[in-house]
Amino acid sequence: MTKESICISSPLTPFTIYNYSTSLEVNVSDLWWNIDETSQEIIFELHVKTTGWIGLGISRAGGMAGADIALGWVDQTGTAYIQDRYAYNHSRPIIDDGEANWIVLQGREVNGWTAIQFKRKFDTCDPMDVPIMSGTNNLIFAYGLVDPDLSQPNNDITYHGSRRGSRTLPLRSYSNPPSTSEFATLDSFVVPSEDTIYYCEVFKTPTNFITKRHAIAYEIFIDPANLDIVHHLLMFECDPTVNFNGTMLPQGLCDQMDNEVEKCMVNTALGWAVGGDFIVEYPEQAGYPLGANFSVGYYMIQMHYNNPQRLSNRVDASGIRFFLGNTLRQYDLGYLTLGTTANAMSLAIPPNIEQFNVDSYCPMEATENIPESGITVFGAFPHAHLQGRSIWTKLIRNGMPTDYLFNAQSFDFNYQFGNTLPKPIQLYPV
Repeated sequence: MTKESICISSPLTPFTIYNYSTSLEVNVSDLWWNIDETSQEIIFELHVKTTGWIGLGISRAGGMAGADIALGWVDQTGTAYIQDRYAYNHSRPIIDDGEANWIVLQGREVNGWTAIQFKRKFDTCDPMDVPIMSGTNNLIFAYGLVDPDLSQPNNDITYHGSRRGSRTLPLRSYSNPPSTSEFATLDSFVVPSEDTIYYCEVFKTPTNFITKRHAIAYEIFIDPANLDIVHHLLMFECDPTVNFNGTMLPQGLCDQMDNEVEKCMVNTALGWAVGGDFIVEYPEQAGYPLGANFSVGYYMIQMHYNNPQRLSNRVDASGIRFFLGNTLRQYDLGYLTLGTTANAMSLAIPPNIEQFNVDSYCPMEATENIPESGITVFGAFPHAHLQGRSIWTKLIRNGMPTDYLFNAQSFDFNYQFGNTLPKPIQLYPV
């Protein structure tokens, strides 16, 4: 079992209690894991709907080439096996000729499902292994219908065919969604048949809360019919001085109402992008403030629709739901947004080049509103569009880089997660 098991298909109970779990493929494959930062190792448990071999790999670039793979099976006597393998290219991975760093712990095969528990160090210093980094990790998985033939050279395994997949996960900074008061839902917006558009809609803070309340989690619900065209959803706080006509709140294409909603793009309240978790729980010490005596009276949702096929007749009703706690937590939380504005003056990629780095620096003035006691950063949400490959934020103290706030060496547009930092970081005014 896990603390929170979301969308898990396997009928088998895990061998132990895990902190994290996710579905790799619905009704086919599920993954559980625990992180031990002290011993610098990770324990996995992989369940797959097959009685053949199962495999989980860590990949540098997201594909099979160069992947470090744990390949396992359970034989007819109930004995579980794990082999440490390496894929040089898109062919059968070979058995690692060095030290076996994937270690089998236990396994079983029940009712057509195979479950194996195994572990590995974060960094084995083995050239045929891929380190499990503190940022995002590219996972690949596959399975066969029969066990490996141990009588054959290299213990031949059958080809997986289409029985494979991949996920990008922040293994060491994943945050399980909590188990499931609607806040804001789009008014059945008809998505234009254009390549890419931004839609904005303003909402008034609910008035049924007399005093401030803390949201302890939120849920993003994307209209299932439009998952293929919704790229991201952002919620902004409007400036406290803004006052709209309560019966005629602004809504429409963002670029046609810039002046009207200019003061509603001041602070980010939350964000979701394609591939991210739909339910996010805040740390137990803090909550997002909402309610009548909180200074923010209006919020704006911005939806980005990516519609390269120019599909028509799409009606969207996506939105946000907050889960409110019964008592106030110790701290309020909010977003600190860093990065480069997406316009031709600040982000222009020259043609015909293979790689282009974009560097942004926050001046000292950016910290002037941070209290002397500092602020605590507990998570990071890296965001980019299709050309993004790596994203990182460095901390600089006394003119020298000291640490990464976040380092997504392998950023994947299709899996844009909010990441809980392994250890919170303090930021102070300069």
